[in-house]
Amino acid sequence: MNAPELIIQKGDILTIQIMSLSTKPEQSDVIYNQPATVAAGQSGGGYLVDNGGNILHHRLGLIHAEGMTQAQLAAELKKRLTVPVELLSDPTVVIRLTNFKVTLLGQVGQQGVLSIPTDRITILQAIGLAGGVTDYGKMTGIKIFRENNGKREVGFIDLSSKKLFESPFYYLVQNDMVIVEETTRKIKEAEQAKTIQKISFAFTLVTVAATMANLFIKN
Repeated sequence: MNAPELIIQKGDILTIQIMSLSTKPEQSDVIYNQPATVAAGQSGGGYLVDNGGNILHHRLGLIHAEGMTQAQLAAELKKRLTVPVELLSDPTVVIRLTNFKVTLLGQVGQQGVLSIPTDRITILQAIGLAGGVTDYGKMTGIKIFRENNGKREVGFIDLSSKKLFESPFYYLVQNDMVIVEETTRKIKEAEQAKTIQKISFAFTLVTVAATMANLFIKN
């Protein structure tokens, strides 16, 4: 199945590369690409989507980006470069998300945040990068917390299901949180360990009490 296009969110950092066929110095695309120095609204090697959902391009100004796909934002930038005045001849705009991260918690080999070098990753790839599901992890009912249009939603994945690839949560999006819960076997073993620990502690107390009592009787 085709991976869905990522939707730009607040906190995303975008790199924007603009190219054109223009050869005139006054129409150079160089000035529209991010300078080495970081201006307000920019973050390191990219443009930060602020809390208002906007980016501040150093030449084109304030642009609302939240809720758009990368292709839609590229089309908007191209429009600003050509309408109502042609600033560049036949411009091409390439946009990339540079801080794609997902979080994996629970019964996986290594919990934590994964930084993804590409703009797409599947649930299987993410779990693989985290060291796989442990012996005590549930392959069914894996929870995925996702922000969609400012609202949190929860999805469930069954890694053993034939319908896995049809799930809207098969492909992860930026800032997804994946939780692999423990099996009932893990819970039972933990309860048994606590019970054994309590019995052992009680037995120790009884032994100590018996020893003390024996000493007092002898004295």
